[in-house]
Amino acid sequence: MSSDFIIGLAGQAVYTVLKASAPMLVLGLIVGLFVSIIQATTQIQEQTLAFIPKIIAVLLSLLLFGPWILNTLVDFTYNLLNNLHKFIG
Repeated sequence: MSSDFIIGLAGQAVYTVLKASAPMLVLGLIVGLFVSIIQATTQIQEQTLAFIPKIIAVLLSLLLFGPWILNTLVDFTYNLLNNLHKFIG
């Protein structure tokens, strides 16, 4: 087991985590930006107002993209366990 192999495996793991979390992060960012623009135009500076729409957006994105996220994680795990003989030998 070489260091290049371990670094490649860690890179694949980080890429998989970023790919799986991207839909929730992007929708949370878009909703947060939209709420911030509304707060700036109406001059309502309530700090807790931004949290509820973001939480709802993240939960909806989790429901919408949940099967795709699960499929991505299962594919990574399958490839990891399928190539387990490379780790041991």
